[in-house]
Amino acid sequence: MKASNSARFFCQAAFALGSLFAAGMPAHGQGVPGYPDDVRFGFDPREVSQVPRYCIYTQYFNAAVPGANDKAEIQRWYLIMGPSFNAVHHYCWGLMKTNRALFLVSTRQLRTFYLTDAIAEFDYVINRVPPEFKLLPEILTKKGENLIRLDKGPQGVRELERAIELRPDYWPPYVALSDYYATIGDRASARKWLEQGLSTTPDVKALKRRLAELDTAEGKRVTAPQAVVPKQPLKP
Repeated sequence: MKASNSARFFCQAAFALGSLFAAGMPAHGQGVPGYPDDVRFGFDPREVSQVPRYCIYTQYFNAAVPGANDKAEIQRWYLIMGPSFNAVHHYCWGLMKTNRALFLVSTRQLRTFYLTDAIAEFDYVINRVPPEFKLLPEILTKKGENLIRLDKGPQGVRELERAIELRPDYWPPYVALSDYYATIGDRASARKWLEQGLSTTPDVKALKRRLAELDTAEGKRVTAPQAVVPKQPLKP
């Protein structure tokens, strides 16, 4: 390689790395103090304990987490979830990245980075599993929630609605949709999703509580006292 080409190559590489950091990529050692730099292969016990139990029996986890290389248990989860269990480790990584964004990072830049990176992990699974995969409505819901957190509400709504279409009796996307619409001030839509959720899962406390809170808020708005305008004194 000629000197000029070599210099150009290294300049391009430096520019690319700089672009990644500018977009939110945490530099080595600057992600979450006291935690591994790479969520995917750090397998910190504190983070692993916050994801579903089946995660430790997925790929990479089962080779790194103590006690997880249990062939009988691994096989049991493959029987429950089918061949798609082969991709579920990406969902688990996405959950860990979401947890970092919500609970561990201290800057908006890192929060955005981890939420965005989690969506990429969710998409890895979404793009590879059949519509009947047991976890798909849940994964779509997690993706929709992260999109809303990234101020991409309309995109998040589409993912949440898709989750409901796949499994109408799965209640978390109804809650997420109602919360989103309540946040942007669309009470009618917030109520619609709560009522639709209760029509399929009538005993869910999270839905009932939000509907009661919405009723209370609307009742206060209706019964709020009107401003009293003092009567003008009669002219003599």
